[in-house]
Amino acid sequence: MTKEKKIYGYLPDERPPLWRLVLYAIQQVIVMFPATVTVALITGFQVSTTIFASGLATICFILITGRKIPLYYGSSFAYLTAISGLVTSDAIMSRLSPEAYQQMQLWKDGAIATLPTEAIQYAQFGIVMSGFVSIAAGLLIKLGGPKAVEKILPATITGPVAMIIGLTLAGNALTDAYTPSATFTGNMGLVWVVSLSTLVSTILFSRYLKGILGQLPLLLGAVVGCIVTAIIYFAGGGTDNMNLFDQMTVESLVSASVWKAGDGSIFALPAFSLPKASLEAVVAIMPIAIATIPESTAHMYQLDIYVNDVARHKGVNKKYDLIGKLDRNLIGDGIGDMITGLIGGPAGTNYGENISTMAITKVFSVPVLIAAAIIAMIISCFTPLIQGIYAIPTAVIGGLEIYLFGAIAAQGVAIMIDKKCDMFSSKNIAVIAFIMIVGLGGQYAFGGNIPFPGFDSGIPCVAGAAVGGIILNLLLSFGEKKKNQGASNDTKEETANEQA
Repeated sequence: MTKEKKIYGYLPDERPPLWRLVLYAIQQVIVMFPATVTVALITGFQVSTTIFASGLATICFILITGRKIPLYYGSSFAYLTAISGLVTSDAIMSRLSPEAYQQMQLWKDGAIATLPTEAIQYAQFGIVMSGFVSIAAGLLIKLGGPKAVEKILPATITGPVAMIIGLTLAGNALTDAYTPSATFTGNMGLVWVVSLSTLVSTILFSRYLKGILGQLPLLLGAVVGCIVTAIIYFAGGGTDNMNLFDQMTVESLVSASVWKAGDGSIFALPAFSLPKASLEAVVAIMPIAIATIPESTAHMYQLDIYVNDVARHKGVNKKYDLIGKLDRNLIGDGIGDMITGLIGGPAGTNYGENISTMAITKVFSVPVLIAAAIIAMIISCFTPLIQGIYAIPTAVIGGLEIYLFGAIAAQGVAIMIDKKCDMFSSKNIAVIAFIMIVGLGGQYAFGGNIPFPGFDSGIPCVAGAAVGGIILNLLLSFGEKKKNQGASNDTKEETANEQA
């Protein structure tokens, strides 16, 4: 009994023993890695630079927020369309050198995986500038206080936003769960065997394992998935057409490295670059930061609920008022964008996948996230380590994502329950309904970007749902205070009459 209590979980200011800390950190890297690398692959940014930037921004975020907020900063999907639309626009294409222009054409045709550095540099400027949006939001919240947060971002907004973040990724999870490697030509049913064995084992581990093993269900689930993949490979004769492990060549990883040892097959520094000023980049990318503010706020509500729950179970009297540190979180998020933009990484936000991992394992230790960030930065410089992490089958990642993305959605429900949202209020129902339908409908009807006049690439569904929900909530709040005051006065008069 005593042993189980000692390892029930770890609070933000607690540090596990070194060997546990390393295992927890590796688990966090694994759940961060797929989305962060996917953003790099989709946008054409350098994979190693993106991984390094996520680690560096996380460490800076933690230091800026006083080592009190356990969040991991990773690349955001919200910026995908804005970045792709910018780098392929006539305004940017016309500024590229002949060599960069040719490389851009090859990237557009799918012949190469990365953008020319010149194009990335223009996007970097927009990413750096987007950081000012989050910083401004953080300063406004600091000046307005907690009541301003509750008025603009109540649980009826942050809860549904958290839900649609998880649910809009449901398609990604199932797609990944049924994705083979580039060389696999065997029975596609085996892909389901890998993803489902990963999912089921992870769920069973999180439900039934105790102690330290009970806090590593995602890491152990990934191991099970990789073992099943290896069995399929060797049972199929050890040929590439039965290999579900993903492969990334050394050349694709180190082609733009700023420095490498020999051919870069062992060690290569990421491809760092500085931003180039562009008004088009500011207009295209900066407004997207608005979408990450409700998302980041929802994450803080999630953390606040789960951290205080762990504290209660451990008998810790200290109140971890994380939502009271929302201003620091947003300022840290904005500075994270600036840091990653300065060195050549895509824009990001704090990661729901990592929060879900903490909620499942009850490990909210800030030192664990610092260790995860350091490990990510080390991985980005050692080519075999990147290849090793990248080799984890997409089907394994998909199995983990089904659990993780579902957990993100479930945490949105937990926010509304914890804040005792009145589900019989016509105002609350209207706001929740708008956010859910616009967020989910935009994803499944338009592929994530809702067509809208004045926006060439459309409005990201999560951004549209969140911003629209905020506006609708404010409009429906007019007259509410007066009504409540009137009801209060009526009650006072009734009490006075009864006393008389």
